[in-house]
Parts: sequence; C-alpha cells; structure tokens
Amino acid sequence: MGYTIAYPPDHGPGSALPLIVMLHGFGGDHTNALAGVTPAQALALRVDGRPLPPMAMVTVDGGGGYWNPHPGDDPVAMVVDELIPRCQKLGLGVRPHKIGTMGISMGGYGTILLAEKYPDLFSAVAAISPAIWTTYDEANGANAGAYSSREAFRSDDALTHVGTLAGLPVCIASGTDDPFHPGVVALADVVPSSTTVIIAAGCHTDPFFISQEPPSLRFLGQHLT
Repeated sequence: MGYTIAYPPDHGPGSALPLIVMLHGFGGDHTNALAGVTPAQALALRVDGRPLPPMAMVTVDGGGGYWNPHPGDDPVAMVVDELIPRCQKLGLGVRPHKIGTMGISMGGYGTILLAEKYPDLFSAVAAISPAIWTTYDEANGANAGAYSSREAFRSDDALTHVGTLAGLPVCIASGTDDPFHPGVVALADVVPSSTTVIIAAGCHTDPFFISQEPPSLRFLGQHLT
C-alpha cells in the first residue's frame, strides 16, 4: 500500500503531533486524497487569517471497496492495525496527542464508518460530501462494488451504527445538489447531538470539496489540539 505522511510548517520527522488519517474518494489513492492541495499544503493553510494548529496527516491507498471489508481486502483493519501503529512509531497520534479522521466522498463515508467502529480511537471526524446510501439496493444500483453483499451493507452502512458516535465531535458537510445529499439528510436526522451538519450550496465536485477543506481542518484542529 502506498501512503504519504505530511508534516505542518516547522515540523518534520521526529515531531510528536496529533494525527489526521485522510481517506481518499472512489478512484483515488494516497496521492490525491485532498482536492486542490497536497497534504503538506493543507496543513499550512491559514483559515480566516489564522494558521492551523500543528497536526500531521497521513493518506493511504484504500482501493475501490468503499472503505469497508470485502472478501480478501479489509481497508478498515489496514488503517487501524497497520497504518496508525506505523505512524505512532514515528511519534504521531501517540497520547496525549490525539487521532482524527477526514475524508471526501467515499472517504467521507469511510471516516464515519471508522469512527463508528472505533469510537475510542478517534477523537474527531470531518466528512466532506460523504457517499451515503440508505439501502443496499440503492448502493448496489449505483456501484455494485461498494458492498460485497446485502449482509455487508447491514453490517457497515453509516446509518445503522450512528449511535456509537455519541459524544464524539463530528462535522459533516454536504452540498444541496450532491446526489448523495438525500443520504446525508437521512444521516443528519439520526446523528447524535454532538454532530455538526453543514448544508450549503454545491455539488459533488472539486469546488465544493475545496471550499469545505479549510473549515474541516479547522474543526479537527479545535478538537485534536
């Protein structure tokens, strides 16, 4: 698996920092998990004129299986059991420093699923335009590879286990013209009160993703540092 670790300005290997696990969208990989910027550029952003607090970011290849377990491939286990421990050996996301997760589209769904499965591991979540379906038939009709079976959907859809996010800072942003927006609305109806839901004009395209990256990073910075 390819991966990239990025450090904020004035930091580098050997720095002990909070860690953001950034998940890419469908058809992407660790080199293009963010829209319009590299991970290092994202960490150097100034949001409303202020720099982000120092945080590291790791991106990783997750394949096209929608960040949920498939026969012979488990990207969730890869992130939790391999990627994060590797980063922690470098001093990233080691207590008292925290770990957050962020993603766009398929990756936005993946961030929610990761936090639902491991709420004690992640301290904050930011999902931009998450690819949320409310039924297996809807998901299978749009992308037959998203879930390996109807049972897999029941196990790993974002809505069923949303209660595990109670008390966890979560920010979800969706554009009103996004084809996944109905799924996000359904999710917003059942998320715990600790969740921030941002609905704004926009589509499932780079301009919306780019517009939501700075506030999402600021949200993570507020809760990871």
